[in-house]
Amino acid sequence: MRLKISHRTEYSYDAPVSYALQRLRLVPGSGPTQTVQSWALQIEGAREEVHFRDQFANDTRLVSVEGEPHVIAVEASGEVETIDKAGVYGPHQGFAPLWLFLRETPLTAAGEGIRGLVGGLGEGTEIERLHKLMRLVRDRISYQPGSTNAETLAEEALSLGTGVCQDHSHVFISAARLLGLPARYISGYLMMDGVLEQVASHAWAEAHVTGLGWVSFDAANGISPDERYVRVATGRDYRDAMPVSGIRLGQGREQLAVSITVVQQ
Repeated sequence: MRLKISHRTEYSYDAPVSYALQRLRLVPGSGPTQTVQSWALQIEGAREEVHFRDQFANDTRLVSVEGEPHVIAVEASGEVETIDKAGVYGPHQGFAPLWLFLRETPLTAAGEGIRGLVGGLGEGTEIERLHKLMRLVRDRISYQPGSTNAETLAEEALSLGTGVCQDHSHVFISAARLLGLPARYISGYLMMDGVLEQVASHAWAEAHVTGLGWVSFDAANGISPDERYVRVATGRDYRDAMPVSGIRLGQGREQLAVSITVVQQ
C-alpha cells in the first residue's frame, strides 16, 4: 500500500523567542515493513544546527530559534510504500543492544497494577501471552483523548483506566519486560478509516519474541500493525521516540497546532 503523509507542527508565540532548541524525529526510514519513496522536511522560523542518527538509529535533527520569529513551523511530508507482515518486523538491528530494552524507565516502571496484569496472563507460548496481554491492556484502558498527558506513567494510566495510544504502549511495554521479553516504543502514523485529518501521530509497542524477532502490537486498537502503519522512530519509551521535543527561553505564551493527514495513493 502506498501512503501519502503530511504532518505539520506549528508553534506560535505572543512575544519574540529568546532562544529555543528543538529535537525533531520526523523522518521515517526504509526497512522490512516499508520503503520510503520520497520524504521532505521543511522548517520555517528556525535553522537546522545538526543532523545525526541517535542511539536507536532514529533520524534526528536539532533546530534552533533566536530572536524575532513569532511562529515556528515544521512540516514533514512524503510517500511510503508499506507491506503487511502480520506484525513481524524481524531480527534486532541497530546500535542499542537488545538487553537495553529489558530495562524499565520512569514512564514504564511497573507497580502492583501492571504486575497483577501479568499475573493474570496464565500459561502459553511467548506470542500467545503477548496477544493476550494486548487484549487485556485494551480492555483495561479505554481510549479517551485528553485524559492523560506526555508525563503520565504507565502505572497511573492503568489505574485511571483511560488514556491514549502512548499509555496503551507504555503499559504493554512494562508488562512485556516483566515477562522477560525486550520491549520498545514505536512512534509513527496510522491511516484511520473515515478520518482524514488527525491531531496527533500514532504509537504502538514491539516485543522481541524467540524465533521471530521484533513483533508489533497496537494495544490501543487491539491488532498487530499492518500495511496502514508507517514507523518513524523507536526507543525505550515515548521520550526516546517523541516527534518533537526541546527547550525554550522567554516569557511569551506558546500555542501549538498539529495537523496530520494519512491517505492511500
